[in-house]
Amino acid sequence: MTPNVASISSGPSRRSFLASTAVATAAVAGGMPLLTACGGSDSESREGATSGKAADKLIPTYVASTVAQPDLPSKSGSSAGYTGKVDLAALAVSVPAKLGTGAPLKIMSPLWGTPPKPGCAYYKALDAAAGTKITWQNQDGNTYGQKLGAILASSSIPDMVVVPDWELVGKIPNAVTAKFMDLGPYLAGDKAKKYPNLAAIPSDSWRMSIFGGALRGIPLPTAPASFITPYYRKDLFDKKGYSVPRSADEFLSWAKEATSAKAKVYACGDMSWISGAIFGNLAGWNIDDDGKLRYGIERPEYLEALEWVRKLFDAGVVHPDDKAESGDPGQRFTAGEIMTWVSDASAWYTKTAEQAKANPDFQIEAMDIFGADGGNPTLTAASPANIWTMIRKGASKEAVENALAAADFAAAPYGTKERMLVDYGVEGTHYTVKGGVPVKTDQGNSEVINAWVMLAAPAPYFAHPDFPDVARKQTEWQQRMGAFAKKTSTYGMKVIEPTRYANLASQHEQLQKDYVRGHKKLSDVQDAISTWRSSGGDKLRDWYKELLDKNGSGN
Repeated sequence: MTPNVASISSGPSRRSFLASTAVATAAVAGGMPLLTACGGSDSESREGATSGKAADKLIPTYVASTVAQPDLPSKSGSSAGYTGKVDLAALAVSVPAKLGTGAPLKIMSPLWGTPPKPGCAYYKALDAAAGTKITWQNQDGNTYGQKLGAILASSSIPDMVVVPDWELVGKIPNAVTAKFMDLGPYLAGDKAKKYPNLAAIPSDSWRMSIFGGALRGIPLPTAPASFITPYYRKDLFDKKGYSVPRSADEFLSWAKEATSAKAKVYACGDMSWISGAIFGNLAGWNIDDDGKLRYGIERPEYLEALEWVRKLFDAGVVHPDDKAESGDPGQRFTAGEIMTWVSDASAWYTKTAEQAKANPDFQIEAMDIFGADGGNPTLTAASPANIWTMIRKGASKEAVENALAAADFAAAPYGTKERMLVDYGVEGTHYTVKGGVPVKTDQGNSEVINAWVMLAAPAPYFAHPDFPDVARKQTEWQQRMGAFAKKTSTYGMKVIEPTRYANLASQHEQLQKDYVRGHKKLSDVQDAISTWRSSGGDKLRDWYKELLDKNGSGN
């Protein structure tokens, strides 16, 4: 048996997605000083975005859930927090009557790990509860983009398909508009009240689900305060008497003191993911305070962030394996080989649970993100959604209604019987409850993975009955950091760029890695920025100006 898996509803910050989404998540959260462009279509009608009043007409009427209120409500864009134990007898009901009719439904979704067997106890239990009959076409999450592209290029598309934002490259955005149906006739306005859990998904997440002028996606919402997180080993800091750094210079000074190559202890791994946040470089396109529209790599803070990371590498405080981009930095962190580590929000729980028995003295805490000069940071509010499920065009009315029934069940809020079933399966078969803490059985660990949690999700939350203090700390950290979040000009818009600009920024990620590791000069980065402008960046800026003039700013 193993402790419960983190019950975190925060889109691509889920631990299971980390390996595939690290760069995408970092860019969205403003933690990494780069932004990858989304591919668009050659059809002008499929490019651009829909926002404002035009978007409001296409999305569900928001009706907040009134069941299972959190102990720590969302504040400053944070996830909500639940800090209590699980009481099965007190669980609420969010789907009082089955909405599904049992019509067959095929769903394609990414999965990391070994897929459960078809017809397993978990799948049967969910189908019985939701009134569905799903055939899961689980695909390897690490190569999902290849499969997604092939399926969308074919004439045989499953009824429902999970589409992650990080796979929206090349021809896929065009195919999304061409191959998936408009859900407006089923969900726009008050129509969504038939599906109360879907209606309780925040409106910003639904706005991000508009593709090609129509509501085509059911979102997995993300908290705006979902930032890349700088963790530190509190137990080791306390043992050494270190204070947590509060500025870029303080961090470098501390890092030199903490590093001992002879003892094989280094201050940090690659800090690129968080450097953009420290130096206040907003991710993506934004109309800055001087009224000019800029892309992330054009701001002086971009180069300042890179130069700081270069200093860390040059000082020898970065672990050699991070410099070589080999191994797992998370394992180096738990082994005490690095004292700080940059990851996503879920690592706080997963590392705590992982080390609870193996190393009882282990303590992981998150540094508050500091401004480079020691003042408050300027952080980029995270995208409200980065994963969607979509229903193929031509699906029958019954298939659509069963797909929406499944999604509504999957979006049940924490503290309900439906959420418990989705996250843990059947009591006695997939988990047991000991002292208010659900513990998965071996069968639970092999069957209750991915699948249903990919269909939809409630408003973001943290809940860990085995480590409730972690949920409290996660929520409070997001609340503090969310106070410094800034929405960019394209916040809340699903922007589809023209395909002619799709690969414009593709070389910058590798160039950044080479520069901070000492393989390239600063002038090489500056030259690349100039080349980006002349190769289409300035024209893309004009395109964005027109887009923002038409749609208005997201902030």
